[in-house]
Amino acid sequence: MDRMVLKRMVFYGYHGVYPEENKLGQKYFVDLDLSMDLSRAAQTDDVDDTINYAEIHALVKNIVEGPPVKLIETLTANIASNLLGTYTSIINITVSVTKPNPPFDITFDGVTVEMRRQRDASGNIVPVED
Repeated sequence: MDRMVLKRMVFYGYHGVYPEENKLGQKYFVDLDLSMDLSRAAQTDDVDDTINYAEIHALVKNIVEGPPVKLIETLTANIASNLLGTYTSIINITVSVTKPNPPFDITFDGVTVEMRRQRDASGNIVPVED
């Protein structure tokens, strides 16, 4: 299976459990790993035969910079389900969302939630099983 990977997209959102997170906001980093068949696009050299990554970026930006949610688990799941719902050529997807500055008095590089999702035979979005 072919892959398209979008690394470390940066957005500013207002997600979090604490009111100050919803008021002040912060940066979020999003990584995507999309599995799909890219052979037609490689042969035709036509953007209509692939997924335009500028459109993917815009969709993710609207989610991350849109209405706040409390958990990055919810944010991650929203990105995965929206991308799979929008682009039927994506067979499975891995979404990682990093919140680099959680409001705690600890020093670390942030917290990351990673979810792997796919479309099953009935078209439902389900977790990828190893």
